[in-house]
Amino acid sequence: MRLLSPDCLADRLAAVTSGGRLDRLAAALLLALASACGAGPTIPGPGGPIGPDPDVVPPIVREFRGLWTATVANIDWPSRAGLTAGEQRAELQSIMDRAKSAGMNAIVLHVRPAGDALYRSPHEPWGRMLTGTQGVDPGYDPLEFAVAEAHQRGLELHAWVNPFRAGNTADSSSLAPLHLFHTRRDLVRVYGSQLWMDPGESEVHDHSMRVIRDIVARYDVDAVHLDDYFYPYPQSAPGGGTLAFPDAAAYARDGGSASLGDWRRANVDRFLERLYGEVHAEKPWVRVGISPFGIWRPGNPAGIAGLDAYSAIYADARKWIVNGWLDYLAPQLYWAIDPPAQSYTALLGWWQQQNPMARFVWPGIATYKLYEGTPRYTTGEVVNQVKAARDRRTGGVLFYNTTTTITRNGGEVASALKFEVFGQPALSPATTWLDATVPPAPTITGVSTTAGWRATLASSGEPVRFYHVRYRAGTTWTTQVISGSTTTLTLPSVAGSAIDWVVVNAIDRVGNASPDATWRN
Repeated sequence: MRLLSPDCLADRLAAVTSGGRLDRLAAALLLALASACGAGPTIPGPGGPIGPDPDVVPPIVREFRGLWTATVANIDWPSRAGLTAGEQRAELQSIMDRAKSAGMNAIVLHVRPAGDALYRSPHEPWGRMLTGTQGVDPGYDPLEFAVAEAHQRGLELHAWVNPFRAGNTADSSSLAPLHLFHTRRDLVRVYGSQLWMDPGESEVHDHSMRVIRDIVARYDVDAVHLDDYFYPYPQSAPGGGTLAFPDAAAYARDGGSASLGDWRRANVDRFLERLYGEVHAEKPWVRVGISPFGIWRPGNPAGIAGLDAYSAIYADARKWIVNGWLDYLAPQLYWAIDPPAQSYTALLGWWQQQNPMARFVWPGIATYKLYEGTPRYTTGEVVNQVKAARDRRTGGVLFYNTTTTITRNGGEVASALKFEVFGQPALSPATTWLDATVPPAPTITGVSTTAGWRATLASSGEPVRFYHVRYRAGTTWTTQVISGSTTTLTLPSVAGSAIDWVVVNAIDRVGNASPDATWRN
């Protein structure tokens, strides 16, 4: 998924072509040519000024706006290995501040890229992207820090994990003693340039599940997020053809009468069904999100061509959403709106139709394509993809990656999003199938209107993730999403006008909003 390393990027680019066997330069060019920029409709939505009637409280805007923050190979954060703990913290705070300013409401942070950890794990070694050496303590807990900083800003924090990736073959000599490559070498396969925990081994499932449950148990994350890596994308064999994944012994032992493809898909299915149950057994409010390759099978819908994820990487993502083994699906629709062979809008519509359990379908948008390939995306293409998702009432979008969305070229993408589609803060849609109970309204006491507006804010017992605040000064309404730990609410006057109307809602951990708590002068 998403620029994870030079080798992985080449695999993904090649995968979009029919055979996945072209050399890397040709693959990149063909993928870019299949992604010509297009323009979508102009659609009204939760952007721009609140209005039009200042005497009516504006509604709560609901839209997931996620930002993938990749850590492997220091793609997004930290900017380089070996920064001090203070420098790393400052960089992450800057990312979150920029994300918040752009209208985002969730950080999807890569915390377990390849059998390593961006947190203090009893099971796996510290990631090398922190200090430059795998297994070396960076002097703080990045995930603990990230969760606290995100929630303080009114942002969700989704823990992005890869269940089966184990690293690159070239790095095997530098893997820490705690890495599974050393502790259980019998469970790790060498596949071309990559190391892979064999999804066909039940002990691998147990290990990855133990890692994920540990994250959920010890950290106050809002979701567990998986991408498209379960079995590896095909690599070319030295003598031609496709390199075989070395799981023949496990298949002979456990495959029974199933074909190799059916057995591999069943291994992934079994893991994901178990994951969904175990995450919710640990903490019922923590969501599970999966971001598969954007094409399930060529011809679905009619006219779509490209990699067959079902048969090439053994990912039956349609089955996962049909069975409800996830709370949100974020298909990687990394193509422009116009091309018929890989149309963003055609694929989005198809995925939405495969959803009898009414889970969320939030498309992944490739902001990195503004800077890679020819022809390239424009900011208009990105904005139009958000509008197209909004027109189809998806309730959310995600962007890959952080650097190209909020930093590169002066943050041009973030500026376009903020001013064209994300003008007002939004809350994620409530995951009501996990919990539909509306929390009690908070209380507002001790109001002072001297030098702005200040009051004491208190919940009514149930855990509060965020407070949603709307307030009026003169004829202008302003919205804020703030930490659920806030006890003193301070609001500035607007353009010299005093605040005369405040509405606060408590938001619980699955997104349910309380009744209004209202103060009027």
